[in-house]
Amino acid sequence: MSTTTMTPAATTTPAGRMWALAQAELTLLGRAKGTLFAALFVPLVLPFSVRQAAEGMDLKGTGLSVGTIVLPGAIGFSLIFAVYSALTAVFVARREELVLKRLRTGELRDPEILAGAALPSVAIGVTQCVLLAVGCAVLLDAGAPSAPHLAVLGLLLGLVICTALAAVTGSFSRSAESAQVMSMPLMFVSMGGSGLFIPFEIMPDKLASVCELLPLSPVITLVRGGWTGELSGSDTLGALLTAVAWTVVSVFAVRRWFRWEPRR
Repeated sequence: MSTTTMTPAATTTPAGRMWALAQAELTLLGRAKGTLFAALFVPLVLPFSVRQAAEGMDLKGTGLSVGTIVLPGAIGFSLIFAVYSALTAVFVARREELVLKRLRTGELRDPEILAGAALPSVAIGVTQCVLLAVGCAVLLDAGAPSAPHLAVLGLLLGLVICTALAAVTGSFSRSAESAQVMSMPLMFVSMGGSGLFIPFEIMPDKLASVCELLPLSPVITLVRGGWTGELSGSDTLGALLTAVAWTVVSVFAVRRWFRWEPRR
């Protein structure tokens, strides 16, 4: 009498599928020299411009220093260029190459596809933020964060918002080249109005009230408040509510308008 050994079918996990996709995406990202250059080097250069601008500001009575202006701005630049701009191009390129369409025919679910494709850019952004934070803390005497939980929370919210907004922007871009143009409005508005160059504390009150509603504004507010330790409870709650609102709106927009097939 013979016996037959049954081998269980191989199974995969969501984490394993996303990790495999992230590895493949990292290889593809390494071939996109322009996107990689903008993601890796531009965020490291722009903080020097912020430092020059900050040294000419009148910071008396604001509780800010050059370090606490440059550091959140540097983190904001990483989120804009390494995450938002890079991912906009990635999502569009993979869609036009039919990669996203093919992935949907396998085991991967839609959120897993987007998350796996985003992981390399998010990892680059996080690494840059850590390096820039350490560099600013040492070179500009920004010191250690007084409320590190706020800085970490701000960074995490920024990663989620920038990833979701990249998917939304990519939905309306016809090609990888046009994706760079489509991402510029949000990039310029964020750099000019979200506190990366000019902190809200020295803006006119009415202008600051409007700028605080921009997508990256609550992120910069939380990161800066994490370092200064002077963010009040009401300001913290306001920043969190604004960030959560942008997250919900962005995720809804992705679910509603994200395109998985090439635009014709």
